[in-house]
Amino acid sequence: MRTRDVRTVVYLAGGLGLIVAIYTYLETVQASLQKYCTINSYVSCGAVATSGKTTTLGIPDWFIGIAGFVVILAVAAIAERRKRELLWPHLLLLITTAGVGFSLYFLYVEVAEIHALCPVCLAAWAFGWVAWVAVIVLVRKVRAKARARAATANAAPSAAVPTPPTET
Repeated sequence: MRTRDVRTVVYLAGGLGLIVAIYTYLETVQASLQKYCTINSYVSCGAVATSGKTTTLGIPDWFIGIAGFVVILAVAAIAERRKRELLWPHLLLLITTAGVGFSLYFLYVEVAEIHALCPVCLAAWAFGWVAWVAVIVLVRKVRAKARARAATANAAPSAAVPTPPTET
């Protein structure tokens, strides 16, 4: 897979994740939207939304999702513009890894404490995981390209610089 294709996957996963995270916010504002993702008493956005356990350190979980996907998209754009800098892909990896960590925590809260699963939340987490895997691939590709550039740069000057004549 080409680097450009991997970047496209990151953008798609981040963009779709953002849309889903915005929908989770809209569900909290417009409770009637919860009926569209309520399948039964266990797979229910309404059960999760009304549980009282949808904040982390006083921050609504939907806000963490929206902010996280916005940051992923912004850092991905910077990483694309600065292709030769390794900092941005690694920062993107750190951010997506944190997102995966949050998603695992949110999954724990839903399964162990709320005893219900929100399918919209699951979709957002899935897009976060897809972005994370794509960023892992991206970092590997960017690092390989950087190593290849370094090897070429190290080999080229030594071949181009003439050796001084030795005196006898």
